[in-house]
Amino acid sequence: MILFPAIDLKDGQCVRLKLGDMEQATVYNADPAAQAKTFEDQGFEWLHVVDLNGAFAGESVNGAAVDAILKATTNQVQLGGGIRTLEHIENWLARGLARVILGTVAVRDPALVIEACKQFPGKIAVGIDAKGGKVAVEGWAEASELGVIELAKKFEGAGVSAIIYTDIDRDGILAGINWDATLALADAVSIPVIASGGLASMDDVRRMLQPDARRLEGAISGRALYDGRIDPAEALALIASRKGAAA
Repeated sequence: MILFPAIDLKDGQCVRLKLGDMEQATVYNADPAAQAKTFEDQGFEWLHVVDLNGAFAGESVNGAAVDAILKATTNQVQLGGGIRTLEHIENWLARGLARVILGTVAVRDPALVIEACKQFPGKIAVGIDAKGGKVAVEGWAEASELGVIELAKKFEGAGVSAIIYTDIDRDGILAGINWDATLALADAVSIPVIASGGLASMDDVRRMLQPDARRLEGAISGRALYDGRIDPAEALALIASRKGAAA
């Protein structure tokens, strides 16, 4: 079980959005690289980074900030937002990412995702962002008619390393993870699922360590970490203790 601290990039700064709305952005750190180093010093081993501008633009916009993050931390970093071609993927992996997250292109061109998994085994994750149970694309600006599980099943057996499932209706408002939908997705596919959107407190951390949630790869936390609602040392110690008990 992995707790992924999140760095969302907008105009070169570390921000958090409310309900995916670019106009409702709170700046938490003007220096994303320093924030990445802070997370490493707190004991985290992974970092979840999203290029928010890139998600809307369809190409990387905050590349300089991501490069600075990669230089500042030895943690493994996964990046999503505006990565839409095999060239984009190859470029980012060459720059030091552990894996890339494909979102909009997973809806628009599933074949590209499958090809990427062949070319870059273990390096491709799929981001599925849902609003009202339907997949949203283009930085959450557009809704599709595609169901979450319907999309996820397209990648069974393709070699996708993880699915990051975000409930947009809960993102950035500390409403708690949508456990029902997240666990239903994890039950429906063999691909590891990472919960995202709404992680609010230590109670959510404890919830993700319950037996029915242990099949998840982990969960992503943003605002709750920045606001101090989740204590990093306490959360990581709790996760480590559960890992020890399961060993």
